[in-house]
Amino acid sequence: MAMEGGEREGGQILDGVIDAMPVFAKELVAGGVAGGFAKTAVAPLERVKILFQTRRAEFQSIGLLGSFEKIIKTEGILGFYRGNGASVARIVPYAALHYMAYEQYRRWIILTFPGVGRGSILDLIAGSLSGGTAVLFTYPLDLVRTKLAYQVVQSSRLGIKGINHAEQFYKGILDCFSKTYRESGLRGLYRGVAPSLYGIFPYSGLKFYFYEEIKSHVPEEHKKDVTVKLVCGSIAGLLGQTFTYPLDVVRRQMQVQRLSASNSGEVKGTMETLIMIGQNQGWKQLFSGLSINYLKVVPSVAIGFTVYDSMKLWLRVPSRDNTATGLVTEGRNAHNSSLHS
Repeated sequence: MAMEGGEREGGQILDGVIDAMPVFAKELVAGGVAGGFAKTAVAPLERVKILFQTRRAEFQSIGLLGSFEKIIKTEGILGFYRGNGASVARIVPYAALHYMAYEQYRRWIILTFPGVGRGSILDLIAGSLSGGTAVLFTYPLDLVRTKLAYQVVQSSRLGIKGINHAEQFYKGILDCFSKTYRESGLRGLYRGVAPSLYGIFPYSGLKFYFYEEIKSHVPEEHKKDVTVKLVCGSIAGLLGQTFTYPLDVVRRQMQVQRLSASNSGEVKGTMETLIMIGQNQGWKQLFSGLSINYLKVVPSVAIGFTVYDSMKLWLRVPSRDNTATGLVTEGRNAHNSSLHS
């Protein structure tokens, strides 16, 4: 009886905390949890994809299965999760900001520019702005994740060149942060941010645009079906990724330029790196790892949408259209009150 009473009291406290949370905080929590679950589930594919993008001669030539075998032999199972701590540390705040900012930008646009309407264009604009916002706040974590994933432990045993262990081996997230900052300052922590922004604005916008556009053609009685949402989201992610993937490759190579033995120390910009990749590695390199990314996007989007929707339901987040309608009504009421006062 005492235990049941304690559980009931604990449940009431939790309900009180949830009810007291503002909507944006609930969206932050839901987005962060969804991002962490999705990123960890596809971490092995993410590691191999980064190696494909940045170590073409050593990993791309042996293919997907060969890359998996090489990682297992040199680093073991945990090698697939090298850099995942930094990845999750980045994706949790990134996804939290991304989802929350999308909802907030969407409401703000509806309130400020009611003539825009609530079609796919609204989602394109809100998605683009939210993606850029999330990248600017979390980019240094993405750079650290890439540097950690780029490293290959015990590479000397296999005759792999390209890492000076004495200077470039990072022991962990904080070590990578401190060494990068000491070498290049704040600018070094944002190395490659330009192609990230070039890519995230269209990718994030197109992802939301395609998702809402595809979903608009689904019969009304099936729109709340989780499976339908996952299929729509997966297709949207695949389409958006295909259009913007080359910029992701440019970003990865810019992030590890200082680690590459083939690089003489000269730091190249976005367009210079893009042209360099095309001339030296071939234009097909701009789509290196894309097939892995396709394999990664589907489960990632599926898990992300499922967890996000489940968390929003658990946190009792009102539908965004209802919230937006409430904001518009409040804005109109406030405007009318000011006129009469």
